[in-house]
Amino acid sequence: MVANALVRGSYVSLQSALAFHGMIPESVHTVTSVTHRRGRRFTTPLGGFIFHNIHPRLLSGYVAEVIAGQDAFVARPEKALLDLLHLVPGTDDPAFLEELRLRLDSFDLGLFESWAEGRPKLLRAAGHLRRMLETEAAFRPA
Repeated sequence: MVANALVRGSYVSLQSALAFHGMIPESVHTVTSVTHRRGRRFTTPLGGFIFHNIHPRLLSGYVAEVIAGQDAFVARPEKALLDLLHLVPGTDDPAFLEELRLRLDSFDLGLFESWAEGRPKLLRAAGHLRRMLETEAAFRPA
């Protein structure tokens, strides 16, 4: 995929990966990725690409997917959300999480919590996500 070719060692994440996995209802027009390299922006004839820098030890939780006939590294849904919450200030606020309108039916909260271990902001978000999942489960037909 173009994003992985523009910056080697990157993977598609944040809202781009959440949209790819069907976890948010919005379409995303700029591909957002993370990398251990310097953050950058590119505008190409194929669209916009944003790369955020994260610590190399946080580069995990992605898989190879086939998109438009090409292999691309894409964050798992749990890692895409974790990257978003890690990189954007104030995102552990319950209101922010509600505004995302996440589709959590296949979300692995245990995996998210294991990746969030030791990071208070992410663990607070995990608590909010747990409450959201419990509320959603209460309204599902039996």
